[in-house]
Amino acid sequence: MRTSLKVTFAALSLIAAGTLVACSSGSKKTSDNKTTSIVIATDGATKPFTYSDSQGNLTGYDIEVARAVFKKLPQYKVKFQVTDFSGISPGIDSGRYQMGANDFGWEKSRAEKHYFSSPLSKSNNAVLVKSGTYKTLADLAGKSTIGNPASNYTKSIQDWNKANPDKQIKISYSADSTSINTRFTQVESGKIDFMLYDKISLESAVKEQGFDNLKIEDISMDTGDAEHDGYEYFLFGKDSQGKKLQKDVNGVLAKMQADGSLAKISKKYLGGDFVPKAEMFK
Repeated sequence: MRTSLKVTFAALSLIAAGTLVACSSGSKKTSDNKTTSIVIATDGATKPFTYSDSQGNLTGYDIEVARAVFKKLPQYKVKFQVTDFSGISPGIDSGRYQMGANDFGWEKSRAEKHYFSSPLSKSNNAVLVKSGTYKTLADLAGKSTIGNPASNYTKSIQDWNKANPDKQIKISYSADSTSINTRFTQVESGKIDFMLYDKISLESAVKEQGFDNLKIEDISMDTGDAEHDGYEYFLFGKDSQGKKLQKDVNGVLAKMQADGSLAKISKKYLGGDFVPKAEMFK
């Protein structure tokens, strides 16, 4: 994933103040020793995967999938915590959070620190541009963009630049608080040439924000990782508790894929059935 597209600070404030409870002590057993409390971290600003609705309630594809999963797992008591995207992975590492739900893509350095769920959705990689035709990263050589340092898309550009010093892509770095409107406006004004992200998120944002003069083009990332390319996942801590949580969550996800529950949520929040095939849930 992929990384986060930002909604307004006001919306985040509504979520943080009105709907979510922080938990700094991490996972713990309740007094009756029958349920385990876990905290799911999200930035609440990566529409359509995690965001606040018009009433300030946390929702989105990843959020509603997580809620549906844990309805089937009564041994867990779940709270959602809104935090900066860049703070989710370190928070899981430290035990502050036990799970991340934020349109996460697979990336080698993440896999060294975290367990991944079965894939939740499959999207194409794409670029948002004002003009021009771009089919591969090579076509972006000499062009400019802005990326979140915690994003695997940023990492892909960095890897490209390292491997292709004569075909550099110009990249500067944004803060977690950089809004989607800012990024889109920068493409529209020509301050940057493109925005690299997943197609589902770009299409959702263009439709909602009304940037009809911008276009979205599929792009081949040529990552050499067809097993993971374009998929998004939940994250878990890489410890015994995380392994158990991964197993429990994946068991429910497989059933939801088989009975059509995932497809129903996907159609509602992503605008179509983007659920991976059954073999990805084994």
